[in-house]
Amino acid sequence: MENDRTAAPAWATHPVPTSADGWVARAREVREILEADAAARDRAGATPYDEVALLKDSGLVTLLGPVEHGGAGQEWPLAYRVVREVAAGDGSIGQLLGYHYLWFWAARLVGTPEQIAAVEADATRNRWFFGGAVNPRDADVVIRDAGDHLVYNGRKSFSTGSRVSDVTVLEGVLEGTDTHVFAIVPSDQPGIAFHDDWDNIGQRLTESGGVTISEVQVPWEAAAGFVDRTFRPRVYNTLNVPTIQLVFVNFYLGIARGALETGAGYTRTSARSWLHSDADRAVDEPYQLDLYGDYASKLWAVEALADQVAQEGLAIHRDAWNVTERQRGEHEVRVAAVKARATEVALEITAGIFEGLGARSTTAALGFDRFWRNVRTHTLHDPVAYKRREVGAFLLRDELPEPTWYS
Repeated sequence: MENDRTAAPAWATHPVPTSADGWVARAREVREILEADAAARDRAGATPYDEVALLKDSGLVTLLGPVEHGGAGQEWPLAYRVVREVAAGDGSIGQLLGYHYLWFWAARLVGTPEQIAAVEADATRNRWFFGGAVNPRDADVVIRDAGDHLVYNGRKSFSTGSRVSDVTVLEGVLEGTDTHVFAIVPSDQPGIAFHDDWDNIGQRLTESGGVTISEVQVPWEAAAGFVDRTFRPRVYNTLNVPTIQLVFVNFYLGIARGALETGAGYTRTSARSWLHSDADRAVDEPYQLDLYGDYASKLWAVEALADQVAQEGLAIHRDAWNVTERQRGEHEVRVAAVKARATEVALEITAGIFEGLGARSTTAALGFDRFWRNVRTHTLHDPVAYKRREVGAFLLRDELPEPTWYS
């Protein structure tokens, strides 16, 4: 980072936050550090080792970790707010943190109680940063049963977190069956080759390139959710989709807030009123007041909905062993609704904010285009029309979404 991390708050000597407000304030400090040179780092496109170190030093990576192992013991509604705050400073780092939270949580989604306890203890004590090689649009990774262990082989075109991760979540299908197996493995090993081929217009620092997996061995006892080589299914196993979709929602909204607030700062200090206007300052232009009022109102509304949906999901996460298909389905519908609104609002704000900035704001040095590029890149992850369809089918036919990799 050009903005030297040594200038960051001395978190080692600061009290660890104990409240939601304290953790949001900590995330805001991280945001302020990131946004100071976000445009320059976006142009450089360097691997974000320092940025991930910042997340670790701030304590944010262990926000969901057990208190007895040094974590904050917090829950998903707060994690989403933290992701939103960090993404306002740098959309790529907000995405990395959100994906980390999902993969940190993966043991709870599919693991046995013993696996959950072991993974979360190690991950929290060692401040592991998680990546994941689980792109469902690619061919399945093939898993060979080699007796007392499993062997993974295959390729994935996306592996967010890749080189900055300490551990990677793998998923594949047991050879000759339709049985999927998740496992967590060290990222730094000969059997995992990251391709360093992420070269997209947005989210440039997410290290989301391809990966080849060659003869990666996993002990059978580390196969998530398996007891005596048999998977123990439950409804909560399928909560990975609504959980990660809410992560998407919140870093979209964070990026939109970053665009709105950065744009407002520029309009206050640098934008000029139009020469045919009666206003002496840009902030007195009626169209500017309308523009910012419109965008702020829309953003605040979707943020409020995102917070409400996150709170609704809290009961599901707290009662993971007893979740019903109805609870899961209704929650997914609510997530789909806020995903649709967040996508549209984030795209509208990040593209439209230029109306309040003026022609001079398009200089590459300012990098205002990064907000739109970041949102546009990731909102293509899965078509938002299918999210609206889920909501419509539920409303008109009382039809719950079938759990898939995207619903």
